[in-house]
Amino acid sequence: MRNLLFNFKSFNTILFWGLFFRLITAVFSEGYGMHDDHFLTIEASSSWANNYDYNGWLPWSSNSSGKPEGHSFTYVGLNYLFFALLKFIGIIDPKVAMIFNRLIHALFSMCVVYFGIRITEKLSSRRDAITVGWLLSLLWLMPFLSVRNLVELVSAPFLMWGIWLLLNKSSKQYFFLGGVLVGLSISFRYQIAIFAVGIAIYYLFKKNWVSFIYFTLGTIFTFTITQGIVDFFIWGYPFAEFWGYFTYNMNEGTKYLPNSNYFMYFYVLFGVLLFPFGLLVGIGFFKSFKKYSIIFIPTVLFLLFHTIYPNRQERFILSVLPFFIIIGVVGFQSLRSSLFWDKLWKFSYRFFWVLNLPLLVLFVMTSSKISRVDAMYSLYNRAPQNSVILLEGSGNASTSMMPKFYANIWHCNFVEKTTLEEIIPEKYNYIFFFGEGKLAQRIAFYKKKHGKMILVKKCKPSLIDSVVKKLNPRNVNEYIEVWQVN
Repeated sequence: MRNLLFNFKSFNTILFWGLFFRLITAVFSEGYGMHDDHFLTIEASSSWANNYDYNGWLPWSSNSSGKPEGHSFTYVGLNYLFFALLKFIGIIDPKVAMIFNRLIHALFSMCVVYFGIRITEKLSSRRDAITVGWLLSLLWLMPFLSVRNLVELVSAPFLMWGIWLLLNKSSKQYFFLGGVLVGLSISFRYQIAIFAVGIAIYYLFKKNWVSFIYFTLGTIFTFTITQGIVDFFIWGYPFAEFWGYFTYNMNEGTKYLPNSNYFMYFYVLFGVLLFPFGLLVGIGFFKSFKKYSIIFIPTVLFLLFHTIYPNRQERFILSVLPFFIIIGVVGFQSLRSSLFWDKLWKFSYRFFWVLNLPLLVLFVMTSSKISRVDAMYSLYNRAPQNSVILLEGSGNASTSMMPKFYANIWHCNFVEKTTLEEIIPEKYNYIFFFGEGKLAQRIAFYKKKHGKMILVKKCKPSLIDSVVKKLNPRNVNEYIEVWQVN
């Protein structure tokens, strides 16, 4: 047992600690990381399991727009099957259901660590594979992000498995299977198609026609099944959601959250690996463009596409973070023949772990958006389905989009008020007071208007939520008090 736990040059030890920290995160790190990993996945899929269509994505829903919104049904559909199964066996508590959901994602994310080790060993050496394995296993953000419902990371295991087959096997069937897996990754996240194009370009450049043809056929095969056939049964014609995604981003996507920082993604990649180690990995990444071009070309093409596209968000490049680490580590090794670069690498790597381990412990034990989760969960098995909930933010606080999933009340209505003077004669079942500014005065005002009120729950943001809000006030992670109106 000691050999398994503390043999730091063993692949099994790397896998053990990677799984250990992910399982801890799955149990203790509640909530959701960003808007999309909850409202575009959990709210949609769990509402379907409860005979409701939260986002109105299904054409037969009463709140549907009647046209595809541009969301692949592959991942959200798998989550629907998950929630339907839990409901069938009697597990309906939202927080309990999400523990199981995070546990499944924790197990699945270990494929990134496993294939990262194998790919690195194939490209370079066992020493580099050990380095990459520890980075993918215990990088401070990886366990935290790996248990979230982010398609950027959920698509990565299929992508890495596909690359492993393309690198490790030479027969036609493995090129086809590699394409099948990459195609499955695309069905989770459409942008992965840019990465697939990069692989195809590599084979064309090498004039490896057999690999190009079978890889392309495998990719098309999977994408046709998951997007063509599925969309045909839902919309009556194939690739409906993909076309909806394409047209939306051509017409509207460029107007959404414009960002003029063209170097943002490289800052993210360097920053995640901490300074100065991240900078050295970046140097190794760009030195690898010839020797490891089968990974370098699709990774760079993916980065360039997202850099050029005006809508830039940090999470968009998480899908290729493992590849950046792999070829960044192996690419730097050619410099280590110099005593200066070798000493700099060793110092930076050790300093990285000094910074990384405290951050790792902090993130595996902290929750995200937890005040919103706890506020809604306080209504679970308490509030009627047609509840009217006032989101009150008159104390210089911002209100938030609230997750109905945690209350399991899909037909409730939210009303937002930002000043006390905006009161209208309306009956509220609950009032959510956002922020602590002038809180006693605000509560007294509503008690005067509505009579007796009962305090249900005080919901505090987590440490991470508070820090993120201070760093960027746009992140609405407020203290929330839940009051029931008599």
